[in-house]
Amino acid sequence: MSKLLFNAGSKMCFCMVAAVLSAPLLFSACSNPQSGGTFTDPRDGKKYRTVRIGNLTWMAQNLNYQTSNSWCYGSNASNCARYGRLYTWNAAMNACPSGWRLPAREDWYKLVEAAGGGNVAGKKLKASSPDWNGTDECGFSALPGGYRSTNGSFSDAGNYGLWWSATEYGSGSAWSRGLFSDYDFVDEDGYGKGNGFSVVCVR
Repeated sequence: MSKLLFNAGSKMCFCMVAAVLSAPLLFSACSNPQSGGTFTDPRDGKKYRTVRIGNLTWMAQNLNYQTSNSWCYGSNASNCARYGRLYTWNAAMNACPSGWRLPAREDWYKLVEAAGGGNVAGKKLKASSPDWNGTDECGFSALPGGYRSTNGSFSDAGNYGLWWSATEYGSGSAWSRGLFSDYDFVDEDGYGKGNGFSVVCVR
């Protein structure tokens, strides 16, 4: 099985791997997510859908709050409106509004488990057609915002979604989660903090 891997430094690479890093397959708790809420960021007035999954409330849209070291995909403002901004890890750690935070690695584990485990959770977390190719059973509505590498290039919007966690993976990298158009699993890897990935906030 092929998947996209990023090393913990400044470069990105495509690698072939046989195993999928995932949580065990569990009963899905996403059959009755408590969605329909909204949150308005008082800093800029942008409104976000929210969803309650387990004991956590997640933003059901990628964050689109402008900070230093954050970008619209391809430097195109329309991509910010659609996919949210891409943040370095340091920027992501301070990007969520008051009362919200960047999800820790453990928060992502709980979300993936609630969606049935890492091998199938991706399909349930991804937005449904026409926005992406998931079923959105959890109301999480993940969108494939792509990424920005440390050399300033943008790649794979519309195909990949990559999100930071607040948990470090060594001094120069941090854990992230990834969703892909071609697969139903949820990826986990440690990536260099200078890459630009999407952010969802949790409380």
